[in-house]
Amino acid sequence: MRYLIISDLHANIEALQAVLAATEGDYTEVICCGDLVGYGPDPDPVTDWVRANVKLVVRGNHDRVCSGVDSAEQFNETARQAAYWTRAHLSGENIAYLRNLAPGPLEIAEQFAILHGSPRDEDEYVTTTWEAEESFRFLDHPVTFFGHTHLQGGFLRGSQGLAEALPMHVPKAKSRRVWQIRSDQTYYLNPGSVGQPRDADNRAAFAIYDTTGFVEFGRTSYDMLATIAKMRKARLPDFLSRRLTLGR
Repeated sequence: MRYLIISDLHANIEALQAVLAATEGDYTEVICCGDLVGYGPDPDPVTDWVRANVKLVVRGNHDRVCSGVDSAEQFNETARQAAYWTRAHLSGENIAYLRNLAPGPLEIAEQFAILHGSPRDEDEYVTTTWEAEESFRFLDHPVTFFGHTHLQGGFLRGSQGLAEALPMHVPKAKSRRVWQIRSDQTYYLNPGSVGQPRDADNRAAFAIYDTTGFVEFGRTSYDMLATIAKMRKARLPDFLSRRLTLGR
C-alpha cells in the first residue's frame, strides 16, 4: 500500500494541484496531517478537495482557529489577520467540516499513525532531538507522521533509545529522496508543508509512505506567482507572500 502523506496545505490550491500532478498514479490513498486553511487565498477550494478526496484527516491549529473552535488571539498579528480573513471566506459547510475534524493521533489501518503537532499536544512544535525524544515516549506505532513545523524530514530512534534528526533535504535538481524504514527503529516523520514550506526550499512538499518499508520525500514547483497575485488581491499580509518566495 502506498499512501500520499500531505500536511499544512494552508489554502494554497496551486501548490496542492502541483503535488497531485507530481504524484498521479503513484499512491492508493491520501492522508492529511492537518492545517488545510490559514495564510493562503483559497480556503474553500482546498477544503472542498480534501472533503471529497481524503477520508483520514487530523485537525491543525489553523483549522480550529479559522473555523471558530479556538480564538485567534493565540496567533501573532500576521496569522491572526489571515485567520480572520479565512473565517470570512469559508462556506458554512466547510466551517462545519473543519470544526468536526478529529484531533490526532489517528491510527491508519493498524499500521501507522498521523497527528499534527506531537502525541502530547497537537499544538506542540517538535523541531529538536530532545523534543523528539519526549514525543517518542508516547508513540504507539513504528511509524508516525506529523506536521505543524513546515519542515520536511523528522526523527528516528534506534535500539539505543536516542532520537536522531532525519533532515531529508531533496536537492534542487531532484524531486524525490528515498529513506528505508528499518524494523529495529521507530520513526517520527514530517512530509513538509504543501502550502507554505519553511525549510529554505519554496517547492511544495509531500511524502509517499510505502508500507513495504520505504518513505519517499518529495518536492515539486508550482505556480507561486498565481498564488501571490490572489493573496495581494485579497490584501492578505505581504509577509505571507514573501514567505512563499523564500520558503521560510
